[in-house]
Amino acid sequence: MEALNLLESFVLAAESGSFSAAARRLGLTPAAVSKNVARLEAHLGLRLFQRSTRQLTLTLGGERFLRQVSDPYAALRDAFANASEDESRPAGVLKVSMAVAFGREYLVPLLGEFLERYPAIVPDWRFENRTADLIADGIDVAIGGGIELTEGVVARELAPVHIVATASPAFMAGRKMPRHPSELSEMDGIVRRSASSGRLRYWTLRNQIGEQALAEPRMRAIFDDPEAMAHAAMQGLGVALLPMAHAAPLLQRGALVRLLPGWCADSGALSLYYPNRKLLPSRTRVFVDFIVEAFRRPELQSRFDGR
Repeated sequence: MEALNLLESFVLAAESGSFSAAARRLGLTPAAVSKNVARLEAHLGLRLFQRSTRQLTLTLGGERFLRQVSDPYAALRDAFANASEDESRPAGVLKVSMAVAFGREYLVPLLGEFLERYPAIVPDWRFENRTADLIADGIDVAIGGGIELTEGVVARELAPVHIVATASPAFMAGRKMPRHPSELSEMDGIVRRSASSGRLRYWTLRNQIGEQALAEPRMRAIFDDPEAMAHAAMQGLGVALLPMAHAAPLLQRGALVRLLPGWCADSGALSLYYPNRKLLPSRTRVFVDFIVEAFRRPELQSRFDGR
């Protein structure tokens, strides 16, 4: 077990690029992780890291050793995790990453049902508007759209991401409802800037008979968050092209109205991501199956389909 503990400190420090990040995941101090790595180096007779006050980088020998031990370490870690779980009663802490507004609206309402089925699982949910790194952040499952698949990560599709045109009733008061996306150019709009690329996002809408047209309202404000765009639209600042996941609850409440029914843009899929392991912990497996099953329910499907 001592050798495994030393190896764990090394692998997590290498994956995260710092002793501090590895320490947070292990519940240790950075000094303890550094000491474990030093003991492993002494045992191997090999320097694994180049250390500086600002950076921790693998040596060539460290890179080679990491490649050799990564898969065996992951298999051992999963074996230990599964050995402690009763297959009929999944247990333990489950770390899940999701966007703030999406998680609050769609995942939290499912939590009671999930815990009723699996009372020994402790949800550790991270609400963050960024793409989680499953490996470096020690996350069991991430839910989001447009996440780039990396080696060792698999995805299960949950729902389409459809973009629809919306505005507040107050904004539309006295205005004629548009009948074609090109008519949005005559209206003020809240435009989205991509948080990853920094580029402004304009959408090509399509209808059910295959026609397509660019939706380009006049630029009134620029936001990089769809939830903030929705709130600005509710204040009557202009047209907002929103993912259905953000628009649906506001359309149901009447806080927003949909413009151009039948027109939408396809922005890929909302998916659930988790590490591709032979011995996936049962708490992770049952959560994945539960969420996939929940998103197949008609009441949830209808809130994501903008067609």
